[in-house]
Amino acid sequence: MMTPLRMHQSMRRREKMGIPKRPLLFGLAIFMGLGILVYYRLWTIDYRISVDESELLRKQFDLAHREAMDESAEWRSRFDEERERTTKCMKELNELKESRDKMSKDVPDVDERFKRLQSENIDLHERLKSLKQELEAEKLKCKS
Repeated sequence: MMTPLRMHQSMRRREKMGIPKRPLLFGLAIFMGLGILVYYRLWTIDYRISVDESELLRKQFDLAHREAMDESAEWRSRFDEERERTTKCMKELNELKESRDKMSKDVPDVDERFKRLQSENIDLHERLKSLKQELEAEKLKCKS
């Protein structure tokens, strides 16, 4: 701590050197005040920029989020349409397979039936011929 005598001696030395006490403190105070004002001004500019920037970033994020949700919904609807189409095709394919299996089981029956009908047809043709001959014979008997 400085004693009053030492303070007085310190002031005298400054006065002898040509540096008065009050203007030095006053200049230092003005310089400090200007520094604080510049710092405050820079801080407010940076704060406004960062607030505007964060608002802009938030808007961009919201827009990107909405676009992503729209795209996701579009892909989901495409997926659902493809799934429905695939399900329909699989159902038709299964029906065709069942029908083919049923036909392949029926084919021997159809072949056997065709052969049976063909032989019946041949028998009926022979019987028709014989009936025609009998009819001709009866006609001849009636005429004579």
